[in-house]
Amino acid sequence: MSYIESSSAYKKSEKSIPYQTIKRSFDIFIAIFLSILFLPIGLIIAVLIKCEGTGPIFFRQARTGLFEQPFYILKFRTMRHESHGLNITICGDDRVTRLGRALRKTKLDEMPQLLNVLKGDMSIVGPRPEVVSHLIHYEQDVRHIIFSERPGITDLASLLYIHEERLLAESNDPVKTYFEVILPEKNRLRVRHIVQQSILFDIKIVIWTALRILFRHRMPVIDCPAETHKSESMHDNPREHANLRTKIDQ
Repeated sequence: MSYIESSSAYKKSEKSIPYQTIKRSFDIFIAIFLSILFLPIGLIIAVLIKCEGTGPIFFRQARTGLFEQPFYILKFRTMRHESHGLNITICGDDRVTRLGRALRKTKLDEMPQLLNVLKGDMSIVGPRPEVVSHLIHYEQDVRHIIFSERPGITDLASLLYIHEERLLAESNDPVKTYFEVILPEKNRLRVRHIVQQSILFDIKIVIWTALRILFRHRMPVIDCPAETHKSESMHDNPREHANLRTKIDQ
């Protein structure tokens, strides 16, 4: 399914007000439940971050939200204070602290985003919020679809590319691989997800996310929907795409 076809399908299947109301209620319920459940763990993580070195407990960064409105995303800080560099992270990145590596592996660094959900900036399930400077790499029709929804903590693309940092570390040119290979595929998954989304689908994504984190090396591969075509950049470099798919499946 092309972006144009997806856009037409999205216009025909725009979500009703009851769906949006149910989804927002779902977000609030899950966010409150998980906030209470993980509060003790969050307090321990906060103490460990302060003990590991100087710097704030939380990482705040401007991201693009609903209707491309900027907001500040919250995460537990996983990098050394005042470290600089690319907005993408690869395995072995020396900016990441020892505690940060553990938090990233278990996705516990994402916990503070439950506050973003309660505030209304984010949803539990939805396309991951994008770094503002990356928007120039989005096609216009893709931007229209993806940013017509609240960004989320997890989505189909996040599940498929859970090993993204490792894939980038194995690339000869991580930046090129991300913007020309990974990002176009992730955007196709995001568009596909939005077009077919439902409360039941959201629940499935939440369950798959939990299982994927707990059993990341023993879970079946979550592949692209059959209708989704490969991007032009992948057709231009089929060997790189084949290698990428092999690594994802591992």
